[in-house]
Amino acid sequence: MTAADHLMPQNPDGWRLFRGEGPPRQVTMPPAPPWRRFGGQDTAGSEAAAPRAPRPYLIGPTQRDIVNAALHLRRPLLVTGHPGTGKSSLAHAVAHELSLGPVLRWPVNSRSTLAEALYQYDAVGRLRETNLRQHADDDAPGIGYFIRLGPLGTALVADGRPRVLLVDELDKGDVDLPNDLLTVFEEGEFEISELSRLPPGEDDVEVHSSRGGDTVTVHRGVVRCQEFPVVVITSNGEREFPPAFLRRCLRLDLPDPDEERLRAIVAAHLGADALPRVDDLVRAFLARRAPGELATDQLLNAAFLRLGGVDLDAEGLLEAVLHRLGGAL
Repeated sequence: MTAADHLMPQNPDGWRLFRGEGPPRQVTMPPAPPWRRFGGQDTAGSEAAAPRAPRPYLIGPTQRDIVNAALHLRRPLLVTGHPGTGKSSLAHAVAHELSLGPVLRWPVNSRSTLAEALYQYDAVGRLRETNLRQHADDDAPGIGYFIRLGPLGTALVADGRPRVLLVDELDKGDVDLPNDLLTVFEEGEFEISELSRLPPGEDDVEVHSSRGGDTVTVHRGVVRCQEFPVVVITSNGEREFPPAFLRRCLRLDLPDPDEERLRAIVAAHLGADALPRVDDLVRAFLARRAPGELATDQLLNAAFLRLGGVDLDAEGLLEAVLHRLGGAL
C-alpha cells in the first residue's frame, strides 16, 4: 500500500462529509494532512501522545550555508521571503536536526514589547495570594512563583546547549522594537528588577520558564546565557529595519521554489508515488503563481485533497484552495 492510499476517505458517502441538509448523522473523519496533525492524548485518553513529527524541510545549498554561518557566528538570522516559502519552518528544521529541543516562539504584533518577551511579573496575583494566606495563617509562595520568563528570556537561560528562538514577523512590531533587541543580543543577558532588589540571603530564586511547569534558577536577578541561542527572525518585508540592527544579523532571503523544488516538496510530504497524480495541479499552481500571490502549502493542500479522492474539478473548489494571497477578498 502506498502513502497516497492511506489518504483515501473511509466514509461510505465519499469525500463530502457535510451535506448541508440538517439531520445529524455519524461519519468517519478522514486522516488529517501530515502538517495538520497535533500532539494530544492517545486513543485511550490515558496519556499524552508523542509530539508530532516535524515537516520535511528542503533548502538550497546557498541558503543552507548562510544558516551555518549564523550558527558559527552566534548571530541572529533574519529570514525574508514571500508567504509560504518556509521562513518559520526553518527554525523548527534547525531545532530538530541539531536536537536543540522545542522551538521557543515569540509571535510579534503591533503591541509586542521587549519586556514581555523577557519576563512577566504577576504583582496582582502575588498580592492576592499574600492576602489569602494571611487569613489562612499560611505562608505565601515566594516571589519567584509569580515570575514567568518569556520566550526570549527562556532562550537566554544559562545552559550547555543553545535553544532555538523564533521571532516571528518582527516587521509587524513597533518601529523601535528592533533597536530594543540590540542590547540583549549584544550582551546576552537581562535583569529581572524585582529579584535584583531582594535582600542578601535571597540570591537564588526559582522562576517559571515559558514552557509548561519547568523552573530555572536566577542568581541575583540576572539571566545570562552560556550559549547564545539560535535566533531566527522572520520578516515579510513590510518595512525596513535600522542599519544598526541589520549589521548584527545575517540575512537570508528564501526564494519562491521552482518547478523542480515544488515536486520535491510534494514528494517529501506525500510520497514520490503521489507525483503522477498531482502533475496537473503543479502545472496549474505554476501558471497561477505570481510573486507572493500563492504559497507552497496551498499546493500541498490541493495535492492532499486530490489524493484523498476529492473532486477538485467541482465548481469553485480549486479556486478556493489556490486563492491569491494579495488584494481584497
